[in-house]
Amino acid sequence: MTRPDVLSDRQEAILATIRDWIAETGESPSVRQIGERVGLSSTSSVAYQLGRLEARGLISRTGHRWRSCRLST
Repeated sequence: MTRPDVLSDRQEAILATIRDWIAETGESPSVRQIGERVGLSSTSSVAYQLGRLEARGLISRTGHRWRSCRLST
């Protein structure tokens, strides 16, 4: 059983990918780009994990697309 206050390894990897991508390029990565970096070929799996991170308040979106996601402070 996982604790609700602890991120999974995959969620940690996705957050690190978003953080690094923004630092490198100045914009958010696409769902496909995140998947490539963390080893997920299914975009729906990436979107699911992004949704979980958004529900926890760790990231947010300015629009409907994940490309507009931002790290929460």
